Amino acid sequence: RPTDARREPGGTAAPVGSLDLRTPEGTNNIVLVLGERRERDGLWVHIRLAVLPNNLTGWVPRRALGGYHFVHTHLVVDRERFTATLLFNRRRVFSAPIGVGKPDSPTPAGQFYIRDRLSGFGDPFYGPIAFGTSARSAVLTDWPAGGFIGLHGTNEPDLIPGRISHGCIRMRNPDIVRLSRLMPVGTPITVR
Repeated sequence: RPTDARREPGGTAAPVGSLDLRTPEGTNNIVLVLGERRERDGLWVHIRLAVLPNNLTGWVPRRALGGYHFVHTHLVVDRERFTATLLFNRRRVFSAPIGVGKPDSPTPAGQFYIRDRLSGFGDPFYGPIAFGTSARSAVLTDWPAGGFIGLHGTNEPDLIPGRISHGCIRMRNPDIVRLSRLMPVGTPITVR
């Protein structure tokens, strides 16, 4: 349910952000759980927030969250080598060249997660599949929904690899389709 995320576990701690039920794309809002702690007023869960500044975490009451789902995948995005590598139980199962943000609209570095999976755009710009992430652009904050960074296909595969986007991570369409078969929603992302 909607709730405020707090700096520390407990209902009297200062709020650091809010947790909504839905993403800007209209999907169920999920969070990445980092840990739990029992306090006098109940069980509190440490989560990663999809807010600016990036890499912010907070604490929410466990009762505000739905069920847990465990993932065994981790996506590593290397902005210098222009690669995305998916690990399953720490073993590489996928790697592909990527495009990242231009110098004036960089892909942010940090720890994020996959929030949702979208398809059926009717616009070849995004390719056949897009993943919404918890990463936000610190530069393009006036974009719809505040500049969330996506991971998606492209109608310009010849530009990959390189610095080609407004911050999103782009893949060639066959690569994003293959990745979509391997990477569930909730997967942690490291962008370095």
